[in-house]
Amino acid sequence: MPDRRFFSRSEPKALADLAALTGSTVPAGMDPQFMVEDVSPLDHAGPRDLSFLDNVRYKDQFRVSKAGVCVVNPDMAQEAPSGMLLLLNREPYKAYARIAQAFYPQRMPAPFVSKSAYIATGVKIGGGCVIEDGAVIGRGAEIGEGSWIGANVVIGENVVVGSHCQIGANAVISYSLIGDHVCIYPGCCIGQDGFGFAIDSAGHVKVPQLGRVLIEDHVQIGANTTIDRGSGPDTVIGQGTWIDNLVQIGHNVKIGKGCVIAGQVGISGSTILEDYVVMAGQVGIAGHLRIGKGARIAGKSGVLRDVPAGEEQMGYPALPLRAFMRQIATLNRMIKKDKS
Repeated sequence: MPDRRFFSRSEPKALADLAALTGSTVPAGMDPQFMVEDVSPLDHAGPRDLSFLDNVRYKDQFRVSKAGVCVVNPDMAQEAPSGMLLLLNREPYKAYARIAQAFYPQRMPAPFVSKSAYIATGVKIGGGCVIEDGAVIGRGAEIGEGSWIGANVVIGENVVVGSHCQIGANAVISYSLIGDHVCIYPGCCIGQDGFGFAIDSAGHVKVPQLGRVLIEDHVQIGANTTIDRGSGPDTVIGQGTWIDNLVQIGHNVKIGKGCVIAGQVGISGSTILEDYVVMAGQVGIAGHLRIGKGARIAGKSGVLRDVPAGEEQMGYPALPLRAFMRQIATLNRMIKKDKS
């Protein structure tokens, strides 16, 4: 049960309305006017709560759950306990996400600009914005309407933040142009110098980093992630890409639309990720590579070569999934042979 000190729930909703919201089906014989009061996990849900089953590993919990309603794939409907109402959907988790958003919509504070914020001359701030305590907004910056700038955020000179963005506390943004509906979580550093220098035994020589960071619409960037600006070409984060916490993105990296990048991934400079690439946690990508559209990289992999579109890779160095599994099987056979 969500803690009411932190989360505000909306009014109860009829099962028929939730079905319409998610494109789900209410099976014949079930009451479409049943009122759902909350959402909850299978093992905690009560008779007025809605839950979901997306992973068959939890089917035993599903069979004994006390949830009044559950969103399930039609193939699992026969496993439901007696008396449970169902919403049938081929994508139960996605449907549940939309329902949970309906019960717990994100609420923005009433617009205000804190007296302790520092706003330089020439700053443009759209209507309906929130600027919290200690924020610093540099000369010539632009903040789009309905955006929320958290406490102690630093926005550098001439940075552009689009409309309906959310910048979390203590984030630092410079040399950047940010689109609409972008969420940047606390502690992010975006637009700082890239790691570019000429190596010299007498002392390394810094290469001026003359590019920017371009962040397109509907991007999410997790807490304490760092994104270096380009050295000449720009660093680009494509529309709808979601980046987890503690990710490092080097200078000149170009990330396509709809990518998913999990925690502690490191992407070296000048690498290109095409659209819809997925990288699991702690993946490391060498510089100047191209990761093809729809490629998937397993956790802790080290990618040293280009990855073709649609390919799944894992391991260090990363290999196509089947090749990696064959190597593991061969090693296991060799170990067993030695022991015998």
